[in-house]
Amino acid sequence: MPEKTMSSYRAAIVGGGPAGLMAADILSQAGVQVDVYDTMPSVGRKFLLAGIGGMNITHSEPLERFNTRYGDREPDMTRLLADFGPNDLCDWIHGLGIETFVGSSGRIFPTDMKAAPLLRAWLSRLREQGVHLHVRHRWMGWMPDGALCFTTPAGEQTRLADVTILALGGGSWARLGSDGAWVPWLHQRGVKVKPLQPANCGFDVNWTPHFGGRFAGEPLKTVALRVAGSGTTFKAGEFVITATGVEGSLIYAFSAQLRDTILMNGWVDIEVDLMPGWTQARLEKELSHPRGSRSLSSHMQSRIGLKGVKAGLLRECLAQEDFNNPARLAYAIKALPLRLHAIRPLDEAISSAGGVAFEAMDEQLMLRALPGVFCAGEMLDWEAPTGGYLLTGCFASGRVAGLGALSWLQAGVVA
Repeated sequence: MPEKTMSSYRAAIVGGGPAGLMAADILSQAGVQVDVYDTMPSVGRKFLLAGIGGMNITHSEPLERFNTRYGDREPDMTRLLADFGPNDLCDWIHGLGIETFVGSSGRIFPTDMKAAPLLRAWLSRLREQGVHLHVRHRWMGWMPDGALCFTTPAGEQTRLADVTILALGGGSWARLGSDGAWVPWLHQRGVKVKPLQPANCGFDVNWTPHFGGRFAGEPLKTVALRVAGSGTTFKAGEFVITATGVEGSLIYAFSAQLRDTILMNGWVDIEVDLMPGWTQARLEKELSHPRGSRSLSSHMQSRIGLKGVKAGLLRECLAQEDFNNPARLAYAIKALPLRLHAIRPLDEAISSAGGVAFEAMDEQLMLRALPGVFCAGEMLDWEAPTGGYLLTGCFASGRVAGLGALSWLQAGVVA
């Protein structure tokens, strides 16, 4: 009987985002026949949308610090990132002919800031390597014989493969294909899946109609934030006022802690430093100057430069008598209390927490309950703030799953 070659094996990858395409890249380079199935009309939809405001691909901070961004899953993600961390990802992008640069915040972007050229170059290489892309193929689980079942414009179709990689995303942005519909199918096969929850999400605040209507969409720049009572220091950044509450990068940096506290207590308090560059003593001194006939708004603007949405937020949160006391006002400017009472819906979130538990997989991300089936990307149980950490984690996990699938085939497990 002739010995099998890698080209005699077929891999099915369900999900055409960064994790799935990275797995396809690994397997196709080794000569495996690769089919990628995606429910959308084209692959990489969420990847492209995430890059509309500037494609933040990864971050330049030291790897030891980078790894801490994954919270409770730091040990698992550190393992995945060990052979394909931020520097490796940048080298890989450069290999596609796309140059990168480091922004002032340490975030790394393609030189033209766009996702589309990177995706086009990558898809061109994948096609040259023989990868077949099947769009408008919605995965519906397994048939009794183990074949993958898809609904397509041509009706229901089934596909048998020697190895399968699931890279279906989490539960956010359902309109782009990540709707979490895969959860019950894995549950039915004995796979432990933790409930999907919003991550990098907004939160609701009980704004007055006046404030919410006037300042919705306004960014709070050059501020700092901490969770009240946590004993932690303030973290600098910016966030945005919405009609219902708050969102944005600084909120996302705390979203896991804020979400978990709300789920436990029904609310969480944060403190906002509206002027991180000023001490409380300096603010009190400036605010104590006589203002004469000027309004308090004009006085604050002229003495400390506080105006617009920051002044509006002060008025929203403080009692009138606090404005007449420079000490109280200065204290509030440095630690303005704000209560968040609800988490915005999962579908609005940038990403999701929860998913396939790491203990349900081996070190190569193969499901223990389903030999020959691997998982990668956001459908795994990890989360991270924005800043390139999400994409780097997806690329790295896709690579590990791809290499794991390749090892599975090379070991001759499939007859």
